[in-house]
Amino acid sequence: MSFAREWRAEVLDRAPLIAPARQFVYPRQVAGEEETLARGALLLMVRPALGGEFLATCARGFADPRMPTGVFGCPKAQEMCAVAGGYGYVADTRAPESCVQIPLRPVIEVRELVDQDLVVFVGVHSVVAWGREGLAWESARLSWEGIRVNEVSGGELRGFGWNLQTDREVEFALDLQTGRHRGGAFPG
Repeated sequence: MSFAREWRAEVLDRAPLIAPARQFVYPRQVAGEEETLARGALLLMVRPALGGEFLATCARGFADPRMPTGVFGCPKAQEMCAVAGGYGYVADTRAPESCVQIPLRPVIEVRELVDQDLVVFVGVHSVVAWGREGLAWESARLSWEGIRVNEVSGGELRGFGWNLQTDREVEFALDLQTGRHRGGAFPG
């Protein structure tokens, strides 16, 4: 099950010969991130239900093929989530000049949680949730290095985070409404 979409996106293997009039590069220039496009990019031809098509160039965070790359729906039907080599972006397809980069580097997993009205981004140390009003919450640190999600049920995301001091995985439960957690390598 996925979110309703008021847009279509086609992944391109190269820039089109005839580019559309509207083109956007994500992220915008950020200090320290000057080389992001040199690592490659996810090219998307986006066709919103309202407004003209546009080309979105989403800079890839990491060249590692294990990092997620893809296009996902959001709780707001006009919003699109793109993940390129572990860098996540949420753009309003009606106003694509406004794009938010998800504050995890890298995003290692993306889950569309339709019942909770959230897109959840799992990082190496914490989890971020995107809702109808934008960034819903960012969890506290759950792991020293690596989160493994086990299940989503009963309004909680459950998984494991690695504890450096004991050199083992520790279970955690994350409340999907608030982002607060129990357990993990850094108990609340």
